[in-house]
Amino acid sequence: MQNAGKIIRVNGPLILARNVPRARIGDVVNLGSEKLIGEIVRIKEDVVAIQCYEDTSGLRPGEPVINTYEPLVVELGPGLLGQIFDGLEFSEIKLHEVYGPFIKRGIRIERLDRNKKWEFAPKVKVGDEVSSGDIIGVVQETPLIEHRILVPIPIETYKPIEGKVKEICEGKFKITDTVAVIETKDGKTISVTMLQKWPVRIPRPYKSRLKLEEPLITGQRVIDTFFPIAKGGTAAIPGGFGTGKTVTLQQLAKWSDADIIIYIGCGERGNEMADVIDKFPKLRDPRTGRLLIERSVFIANVSNLPVYARESSIYLGVTIGEYFRDQGYSVALMADSTSRWAEALRDISGRLEEIPAERGFPAYLAERIAEFYERAGRVLTYGKDKRVGSLTIMGAVSPPGGDFSEPVTSITLRFVEALWALDKELAFKRHFPAINWLMSFSKYYTTLSEYWEKIDPEFAELRSRAISLLEEASKIEQIARIVGEKSLPEDQRLILLASEIIREGFLVQNAFHPVDTFCPPEKQASMLRTIMEFYNITYPLVEKGVPVEKIREIKVKFRVPEREQEEELSLVMLLGRMKEWEDISKIHELRERMIEAVKQLAEEYGL
Repeated sequence: MQNAGKIIRVNGPLILARNVPRARIGDVVNLGSEKLIGEIVRIKEDVVAIQCYEDTSGLRPGEPVINTYEPLVVELGPGLLGQIFDGLEFSEIKLHEVYGPFIKRGIRIERLDRNKKWEFAPKVKVGDEVSSGDIIGVVQETPLIEHRILVPIPIETYKPIEGKVKEICEGKFKITDTVAVIETKDGKTISVTMLQKWPVRIPRPYKSRLKLEEPLITGQRVIDTFFPIAKGGTAAIPGGFGTGKTVTLQQLAKWSDADIIIYIGCGERGNEMADVIDKFPKLRDPRTGRLLIERSVFIANVSNLPVYARESSIYLGVTIGEYFRDQGYSVALMADSTSRWAEALRDISGRLEEIPAERGFPAYLAERIAEFYERAGRVLTYGKDKRVGSLTIMGAVSPPGGDFSEPVTSITLRFVEALWALDKELAFKRHFPAINWLMSFSKYYTTLSEYWEKIDPEFAELRSRAISLLEEASKIEQIARIVGEKSLPEDQRLILLASEIIREGFLVQNAFHPVDTFCPPEKQASMLRTIMEFYNITYPLVEKGVPVEKIREIKVKFRVPEREQEEELSLVMLLGRMKEWEDISKIHELRERMIEAVKQLAEEYGL
């Protein structure tokens, strides 16, 4: 075959080829008679190294290598939402429809549907001045999301363009049809379609970064209250096997108040991803009542698929996220897990015979992890309407044996602003989410305090005191293991009781409970205030000689939501069950009854 290189060596997914025409780092090539997809990763004289994104079994020296002269790109446009893509953006739903459950290598389909027609509504008219990033029209892609068609930034130059609208269309069109023609200032004409392309390894540009000042509400109390994340922020969820990384990320995907959800299953077990794909399309959006899938994109590259497609899946997901960010949406991206992506980097590095760094990972691992997380942010996009969009990245990390000092975890912690550290001990105790409050942190709390102060002016103080109680309780528990709890001073026993209520009644959250699975910010603030008020009003009693056992035995007359009438119930038990009540007014009522009951106990002791 003319103008084609030749394979000279096959080493698993690493291919060496000679005389590939006009080879450049990052060029996509087609390998062999089946035209397997590969990417050039190294050039040495006339020999290029290619990482292949498909199974290379049967590939042999002498077969042709055809250069496409293009980088690995993602197709962007109507048809992204509600899809399940593999690591190269081929729709797994479409592949299953066409080829059945067993998909052969080398098979190709269009990444986005070329035949479906979309209703295009123009937002500009002939003669209008436009520039890259301006909205020229919209498509109602799903009932929840309006897909905004933007004036593109040419990928040949990566520089914004300016010009006048020469033609604009209205009606139903395919994504490849021209919907607008723009005449630039230098006299060139550009045909704009609803389909755009962008190289996955190059971040999409924006005007400027903005301060992160709005929280991403996840509905998970331990995150929102104690270790929050801002829209446009970054977070890592490290944890050993069985600690609940995947379930935690699925909860974040289900309940985060972002406009668009992107879930990347990168090298995880196929049954876990199958469970997500099976259940997610049936979930209702808590904000709109419609199906959550209507504003979601899934990228499923599980552990039994070719290892290098893991690397492309991470970049594919973040580029799609930037595309919707540029439309002015808030995007939440969950990557499960970045450790499997790092393993793919280690594999290709080893085959390239690069000098390994710690535990065999390449020396550029930190650079790659930083590049990924730095694509998050809240930005002012290109365009005259001053749109603001955000991309929040939350990545799971799977340290072997739960060792947080291993390279991927330790490097990730350098580049994220929030850590939700999953603890195997908590998981074994059935404490979920198993986020360890002594190891986790968030650097966003100060910038987000204004939001919480609108809900409760004393929220910052309540949160700070609650964390202090948990830290004090941890120290006291170590002493209690030696001398026994009953040997402790009464004030320390009260700290243990209060921390027990915080842990069991606030931090533990049942992902499968119809009410407790999602906790609104107002309810979180009310629960925290009630628990801390319990400690604040009982502490003076303990100081004056009231035994903690008497406080533990306090009962109040109260009607829980599932009962028809009031009963004498344990106050400690009720504080632990507040999370199951949908009506926040019941929490306010419990707080009033609690204050009355504690006053009665004080009167009994003549205080």
